[in-house]
Amino acid sequence: MARVHPEVYFFGGGIAEGRADMRDLLGGKGAGLAEMAALKLPVPPGFTISTSVCTYFYEHNHKYPKGLDAGIAKSIARVEKALGRRFGDKQNPLLLSVRSGARVSMPGMMDTVLNLGLTDETIQGLEQTSGNPRFAWDSYRRFCQMYGDVVLKLKPENEQERDLFEERIERKKNAARDPRRRRPHGR
Repeated sequence: MARVHPEVYFFGGGIAEGRADMRDLLGGKGAGLAEMAALKLPVPPGFTISTSVCTYFYEHNHKYPKGLDAGIAKSIARVEKALGRRFGDKQNPLLLSVRSGARVSMPGMMDTVLNLGLTDETIQGLEQTSGNPRFAWDSYRRFCQMYGDVVLKLKPENEQERDLFEERIERKKNAARDPRRRRPHGR
């Protein structure tokens, strides 16, 4: 199958459109995933958007290369086909991990958003397919928290700022431990 866009590299299912020596273009994670897929290791299917897109974005007034959105949509369709799941499907949702990368490893510096695709509608599908409602709802919580931190920039910038999300979780945990603090459902 031909590549869907010059800046998008698919991997998984024994297919690797990138190579390990493309670290400057794919970042360390992207090059590593491509290499593992080429070696036929059991890598979940996915795709890497090249580092060139970031450069283009900043050099072109925060615009993306032409056709990138269509290339991403086609790549998601390839992942859907490989896994038998659909992005946004209420019964069998495909969840994606969005990870940033760089040429060299930068532990703690790169942002990640896990479970992209979980919504109020798709959560029931994850509950059913996993057979574990607690897992499903914890996955949704993680997605909301990461999205808030990474995309909406809601994470405190220093130790003096309060993390309202963490405070809310702590209150819920404490209430669950102490039945006297529980509120009736829905209040």
